[in-house]
Amino acid sequence: MSPNPSPSFHLKVITPKLLLVEAEVDEVSVPSLEGYIGILPGHRPLMVALGQGKITYRQGRDEESFAVQGGTAEILPDKVIVFTELGDEDAGSEG
Repeated sequence: MSPNPSPSFHLKVITPKLLLVEAEVDEVSVPSLEGYIGILPGHRPLMVALGQGKITYRQGRDEESFAVQGGTAEILPDKVIVFTELGDEDAGSEG
């Protein structure tokens, strides 16, 4: 983690048809091909291939999630950019 990270970071989730999320968030969880990755402010730079599952993000006490199927995520200390397609609501409920 970076020294003295900001308490939040920018999240952008883009699908082929729309900009789904653009917000300042406190944390994000994404479904990589090898399992879920939790992301906090100051995370080290990383490119991740996404699998099927749910992206969950938190802003203060509010939490939102939605199903996705595949894509990529670029993770930087101050932002996360996700390119994905929406999935079925039941995605990621197995296991």
